[in-house]
Amino acid sequence: MSFRRGVVRQSKFRHVFAQAWKAEQCLDDVRVSRVTWDGQLCAANPKFIAVITEAGGGGAFLVLPLTKTGRVDQSTPTVCGHAAPVLDIQWCPHDDNVIASASEDCTVKIWHIPDGGLTAPMTEATVTLEGHSKRVGILAWHPTALNILLTAGCDNVLCIWDVGTGELVYELSDAHPDQIYSVSWNREGSVICTTCKDKALRVIDPRRGTILKVREKAHEGTRPMRGVFLTDGKILTTGFSRMSERQLALWDTKDLSEPMAVQEMDTSNGVLLPFYDPDTNMVYLCGKGDCTIRYFEVTNESPYIHFLSLYSSKEPQRGAGFLSKRGVDVNKCEIARFYKLHERKVEPISMTVPRKSDLFQGDLYPDTAGLEPSLLAEDWIAGQDAPPILVSMSGGYNTPASKYNTLRGRPKLLPQSNSASSINTSTTALSTNTAARQTDSERTQQVQVRKEVEGGTERTRKEDDQLADILTEVRALRALVLAQGHRIDMLERQLARFDDGEV
Repeated sequence: MSFRRGVVRQSKFRHVFAQAWKAEQCLDDVRVSRVTWDGQLCAANPKFIAVITEAGGGGAFLVLPLTKTGRVDQSTPTVCGHAAPVLDIQWCPHDDNVIASASEDCTVKIWHIPDGGLTAPMTEATVTLEGHSKRVGILAWHPTALNILLTAGCDNVLCIWDVGTGELVYELSDAHPDQIYSVSWNREGSVICTTCKDKALRVIDPRRGTILKVREKAHEGTRPMRGVFLTDGKILTTGFSRMSERQLALWDTKDLSEPMAVQEMDTSNGVLLPFYDPDTNMVYLCGKGDCTIRYFEVTNESPYIHFLSLYSSKEPQRGAGFLSKRGVDVNKCEIARFYKLHERKVEPISMTVPRKSDLFQGDLYPDTAGLEPSLLAEDWIAGQDAPPILVSMSGGYNTPASKYNTLRGRPKLLPQSNSASSINTSTTALSTNTAARQTDSERTQQVQVRKEVEGGTERTRKEDDQLADILTEVRALRALVLAQGHRIDMLERQLARFDDGEV
């Protein structure tokens, strides 16, 4: 890799350094999965860390509180409801207690983890999604719409689900001729980019089922590619050259004919997993089997991709988890945190910007995506798009109590400590469906009006709940009609091709 000398580029992230945590702060005796799938095998959020582990006769993953350190006892309960090895796990961006898992058993399962972690093995999923005919290895939650989950399997099919109802709302079965390597939503969740074994980079509108852009041979090597959408709509890919050199490339979605920039690194054969931080516009490259983590800053000025530094250690990584920004320690100027998987250990690695002041460094922490979704599932299915709702990191981030029942369509399957709490949960879910898009000021005004007419109004709380219930059912029916309409259109297109003799 070549670097310019003599010109020092101004950037507050130029001196970011990586530091592994002390041995006593690691997790020990974690039997990390040996599956050959090129996945992360780990996922972390401000509450929990999840690691896919070895399991005899099925698939399992470990879920521990993020504050847990030291030895993990072999009797520690796991999530173990799959009939074959788990290949991918992803935390829901709108509920820190909900995690999705994909498996070789061709299913995707949604789990609700209780606060504090597991006290017994979890075998019954809250929701099971069945629609793939081969193993499922890719999960991607919608960044702004509640309950929308994308899955991709070795059947070359993309499925989009509303996990609140368990419905398959979109299916793209003819967009990829070969195995799908990666899927990434753009910031608003209106389009996705995919990489495939046929070496093509595609930009797809999942609701219309149309391919908007294609770049054949984005990387000419035969090893797997990865792609990720950046905040400004550009796409960053990792892959291999014809000479088997690992590459990093930047693409403008308006014109995929040539990359904006390409950097070649080395000839290692490990697939580079890109981890993108939209707040700092930094990308971290972590290769399975590597002993290094490279990090870059992406800017709007040539050469666009700026190498910052490289973290190196003695032990190779089996996988890595990337903590969401809400979980980092702002008091230590930590801008990112990895959880590096060893053969039997999980090692946290902090990315820190050195600063002398103890005050909150606002320039390092722009507002970041919070838990609150911008849209409900039915809004997105109906064609709406919205950017994420941002929250301030000043003083650290305290996770608020969720206003949403994330799996509201399946209340009978949610954990129920007692009947009163389950009634309260479902009532909250129904009322929030109508209030989800309202601002705080609107809610305040409604409360004031309600107090003023409380004595004389004929509408009772029971009637309010009934109205919310009806609205929920109408929205669910609307989403179902839209999904069925999409399926009918897809079947009509297939029938037309059959009539034309194309099939």
